[in-house]
Amino acid sequence: MQIAIQLILTSLQIGAVYILFSLGLTIIFGVMRIVNFAHGHLFAVSALVVATVVSWLAARGFPVLPAYLLAVVAGVAVSMALGYVMYVFGFKYFQRDMVGSFILSIGLVLLLDGILLEIFGGAVRPVPEILPGNAEILGASVTIQRLFLCAMAILITAILYWALTKTKLGKALRAVSLDHEAAMLQGVPYNRMALAGFMIAAALAALAGALIAPISIVTPVIGADYLIKGFIAVIVGGLGSIPGAILGALFVAAIETFGGFYLDPTSATIAIFVLVIVVLLVRPKGLLGHG
Repeated sequence: MQIAIQLILTSLQIGAVYILFSLGLTIIFGVMRIVNFAHGHLFAVSALVVATVVSWLAARGFPVLPAYLLAVVAGVAVSMALGYVMYVFGFKYFQRDMVGSFILSIGLVLLLDGILLEIFGGAVRPVPEILPGNAEILGASVTIQRLFLCAMAILITAILYWALTKTKLGKALRAVSLDHEAAMLQGVPYNRMALAGFMIAAALAALAGALIAPISIVTPVIGADYLIKGFIAVIVGGLGSIPGAILGALFVAAIETFGGFYLDPTSATIAIFVLVIVVLLVRPKGLLGHG
């Protein structure tokens, strides 16, 4: 029983990051009908900035927790600035163009890979422990740092869900996602909504990167693995579906955790792809996809 609880807690910790990452992907697809393969680099940039700033401030005697909070602000700001540049000079011209946006995003992946390696190098950038200590939950042990990650991910997801369902901006984004032409006829400014959706997605990727930095191996290619798992989550849950992205992320995290423990990581990865195949055969639109 204790092992099961430990595995469930681990699944939630992993799923928390996958949820934030996949929510960004599904918002971009829902609003703009494009797939952004450079989304992982927004995640990576934030994690790299956090690792760099925290280490730099800590080496100069700055307390670790305040240094981390400042680094999070810097990481999110840099990633969102990059997201804005990507939209204004790229994706703005390929809205609802799957082929064009695919080619553009692949080009951005190659460009950003080179830039990040040039700036940050290929070495691992460790982040000092931010919140030391462990907590006991139903007999299972979890680090305070990972517990903080889960709590923040749940809070951010709840705020996003509230904003999408209760605010004027959120309702406009949902309207554009369902039928952009009908929304425009009702006076919804599509271009502004596309920019807003892209920037919200960039913020979610940046926050995920900032949260995972203290408990992960931070390198310029950190976003690649999360990008694959994020895409799997949104495909399983349903492209454009917020609840689907959450459900898909939890599915992927659970298979990865339980499969890795009872079998091995390779078998767990195979199981994740088998899940995608089965879902697409039974529900081509995903578990909670539209249509």
